[in-house]
Amino acid sequence: MPVGKLFRFSEEQFVANVNYRLLRETPTHLCGELVPIEYVRVSDGADYIVELEDSRKIQCNLKKNVNLGVIGMPPRFKYRFTGATPLA
Repeated sequence: MPVGKLFRFSEEQFVANVNYRLLRETPTHLCGELVPIEYVRVSDGADYIVELEDSRKIQCNLKKNVNLGVIGMPPRFKYRFTGATPLA
């Protein structure tokens, strides 16, 4: 899986490195899934910026999809992201 970076949209503050997979891509729209590599709290439904491996930045909304947690460890989630137009 490619590795990208997740930033908070409001401050462009780095949140975590993520593994991601693009599910659908058009010139004006991207849709995919991501999993933070390390445990971090991500606000479900909040706006973020995902920087892809090829340096494209996408403003997107994250929705919690699947709990990848293991008993006794902090839970890890897979998130679905959708975004319109690349930022640059």
